[in-house]
Amino acid sequence: QVQLMESGGGSVQAGGSLRLSCLASGDTDRIYRMGWFRQATGKEREGVAIIVTTRGATYYVDSVKGRFTISRDNAKNTMYLQMNSLKPEDAAMYYCAARLGYIGGSHWSPATYDYWGQGTQVTVSP
Repeated sequence: QVQLMESGGGSVQAGGSLRLSCLASGDTDRIYRMGWFRQATGKEREGVAIIVTTRGATYYVDSVKGRFTISRDNAKNTMYLQMNSLKPEDAAMYYCAARLGYIGGSHWSPATYDYWGQGTQVTVSP
């Protein structure tokens, strides 16, 4: 079992920055990869950034490349998403997710993750 808790959301103007945090607890040694997903009202949940914990590989959706950075502090069992140059289209509920053990399939698919946080809201005004 793994528990995930996000924090750091808020309201910013376009061009601003936020840093999201995801604190993991429980069986964290078994986590294979973690990710940030977002879901805007009326839209499907989409992957934003992924990190494979065993080798540090990171992946970003095209729309956030160069603006967002995913990282993980293993000592603190915390994953971060640094979001710079925010745009109104980045506004959404942001969720962190964790997968225990390797699994095939796309790391962008929400179905390949075992645990989810409750989400933190990000609002970006024009």
